[in-house]
Amino acid sequence: MSHALALLGLVVTGACGRDESLPAPGNDVGSAGGVSVGAGGEGGDRGQSGVSAGGAGPMSGGGEVGVAGSEDGGLGGDAGERGDGGGAGAAGAGGAASSGCDETPVAAGPVRFAVLGDYGSAGPEEAAVAALVGDFDPDLVLTVGDNNYPDGEAATIDANIGQYFHAFICPYTGGYGAGADRNRFFPTLGNHDWVADGAEPYLDYFELPGNERYYDLVWGDVHFFALDSDPHEPDGIGVDSIQATWLEERLEASTSKWQIVLMHHPPYSSSSRHGSTSEVQWPFAAWGADLVIAGHDHAYERLDVDGIVYVVNGLGGRSIYEFGTPVAGSVVRYNEGYGATFVVTDETRLAADFVATDGSTPDSFEIPAD
Repeated sequence: MSHALALLGLVVTGACGRDESLPAPGNDVGSAGGVSVGAGGEGGDRGQSGVSAGGAGPMSGGGEVGVAGSEDGGLGGDAGERGDGGGAGAAGAGGAASSGCDETPVAAGPVRFAVLGDYGSAGPEEAAVAALVGDFDPDLVLTVGDNNYPDGEAATIDANIGQYFHAFICPYTGGYGAGADRNRFFPTLGNHDWVADGAEPYLDYFELPGNERYYDLVWGDVHFFALDSDPHEPDGIGVDSIQATWLEERLEASTSKWQIVLMHHPPYSSSSRHGSTSEVQWPFAAWGADLVIAGHDHAYERLDVDGIVYVVNGLGGRSIYEFGTPVAGSVVRYNEGYGATFVVTDETRLAADFVATDGSTPDSFEIPAD
């Protein structure tokens, strides 16, 4: 079955791999070209699948097979403080920053954005996902963590991130080409980023709002909130933490049409590897969030919890995990290949597709505007 992502402006072709039957989106179209995925192996923690893709920039050697035990975390060292505890603020005033990046606020209006998770493992799998992102031509790219495998080191960060996404990053000082004139790449910390002492390579590589560990920004009609769900976070991850209080206050104050929360550890997940993270099961719906996107479990899942959509989006290229018993609220589950989530907002709705590198669209959903 072939599908056109007409709303998103990205054409893909292939058989859908839904866990449950969904309404078929759009019109049938011809094939997209430029991305192909080889068949992945079966097993509890499948390794990278041998993907080929064009147009994603240079690639370092072939992907590893399987994943070492450090995939479960193996966090080392205590977190160092950086900036004020709750001081992450919205995207700032206009003009060019001292870094030379344009910081003029983006006018209200529709937004196209891509979300990656658990992707930072340089190789053909990440390159194939990066090619999908390039084809979609988003206004901005956001991540839900694990940007720099395996240990968050400075020696690997540019190959894992800049090699594929330098055109979205400002300021970009790496070695893979020119950066952007304004920052359009907004990551979230994951446990592998925290393996490095104080997550310093990550914090040094990016210039982000606020304290940089967690922050918010407004882009067009969307207010994004990037959280740090890792236990190393100095401001805590519990519902009564400084970070949670900051989020509640910022959500309450938001006047944007859409409020989207991103973090690494999923509040709810049916994966047999990590599963749900009770520490971050905050009352996001009651606080005003419209959508919560996480990673950590290397699978795709959509859930309906407390009347809002939760997404697990961890198929950015590292490896693939198996599912266990579906948790309450699970609607769609997919773990047959790598991919990313692509979202478009307009006056009436938020429309999202998870697109796999084999050209299929395992899930599509919409959230109507209030």
